[in-house]
Amino acid sequence: MARRIDVTGAGGVRLAAWEFGDPPKTDRAHDPARSPAPSSSGGTDLPGVLLLHGLMGRASHWAPTARWLSARHRAVALDQRGHGRSDKPPQAAYTRDAYVEDAEAALEQLGLGPAVLIGHAMGALTGWQLAAKRPDLVRGLIICDMRASALGTASQHTWTEWFRAWPVPFATLADVRKWFGEDDPWVERPNRARGEFYAEVMAESPDGWRPVFEPEQMLRSRETWVYDAHWEELAQVRCPTLVVRGLDGELGRAEAQEMVRVLPNGQYAEVADAGHLVHYDQPEAWRTAIEPFLNTLAAA
Repeated sequence: MARRIDVTGAGGVRLAAWEFGDPPKTDRAHDPARSPAPSSSGGTDLPGVLLLHGLMGRASHWAPTARWLSARHRAVALDQRGHGRSDKPPQAAYTRDAYVEDAEAALEQLGLGPAVLIGHAMGALTGWQLAAKRPDLVRGLIICDMRASALGTASQHTWTEWFRAWPVPFATLADVRKWFGEDDPWVERPNRARGEFYAEVMAESPDGWRPVFEPEQMLRSRETWVYDAHWEELAQVRCPTLVVRGLDGELGRAEAQEMVRVLPNGQYAEVADAGHLVHYDQPEAWRTAIEPFLNTLAAA
């Protein structure tokens, strides 16, 4: 099941939010005490979770996580502006403030707060910036493979060159999987999950397969955070926070552990045999890494 819910983000941008899990199978008429009551937003009184993908990602990348979460939570994944099925207005703001305000609007309009935020990469940065800004809306946070340090000018230049190297349009989805999983010069070794990840953000057009996002908008989004460090906002996050890294991801162990030290209530976990796409590459190990933290929040 995938149920779409429209949300109005900053500046009136229309955002697509998704529930991927089946609603709890309960019979409130026979046992009201055991069945969650419907909320004003159409969900239930189950604790809320908002899942935020990274740059170029989409809500469906969270589908496996959202499905197992839905047994005990109201789990909603958001297509952020410029991504997935959400609007991509050329003149819209693709700034840090806009992304944070979008997530804030989603929590409020969906009635999820105070929620657990689970973010990957750029989505994790959005999560901790929102947690610092609106602690009343966030009761827990999971940061997946996102650095707090500035990445700098060279990083943005590398990304610009990488986008130019894409052989678009791709003739078939098999070509997408092969290029991103094997042939991409930025890939150190073949990675089937990476190929599948990028196949999921492609759509068929008259001349072949192209990304559902505009690369220029992705670069505009990235340049609003890549030059700055984000330690100050991290230190302002008061809720329990789990920092998760893939052993071969972009977040190094030393920096991850420093992030845990800076966080007022931080914890650390790592996933072996995983790169940057931790939750997508190793879904079972990802679940094993984060479920004890979620259980602790539920017991609090």
